[in-house]
Amino acid sequence: QVQLVESGGGLVQAGGSLRLSCAASGSIFSINTWPMGWYRQPPGKQRELVAAITSGSSTKYADSVKGRFTISRDNAKKTMYLQMNSLKPEDTAVYYCNRDLNSGYDLWPWGQGTQVTVSS
Repeated sequence: QVQLVESGGGLVQAGGSLRLSCAASGSIFSINTWPMGWYRQPPGKQRELVAAITSGSSTKYADSVKGRFTISRDNAKKTMYLQMNSLKPEDTAVYYCNRDLNSGYDLWPWGQGTQVTVSS
């Protein structure tokens, strides 16, 4: 059973930056070979995909984050990242990682997520 672990969230002022990390718990499983994505769920809203990366590191972004967020992966560390710059209050959400839902693969069980709060 895959267990995804997200970290790096916190409270930041508008205009600030955060870097989120995602890995699979345990030493055997790796996210390296899968197309992955970062999702977020704002308070009272549905979860949405904001950034995706293929196993070959091609990337796609939602219009709302394009130019501000950067998704990347470090296969040696079996970790995926989301660098978030120029944060806005509307970026406030719980952020999750999972397989890219547009890749044709089923989603894994969701992890706990990491809370990002942007104050104005």
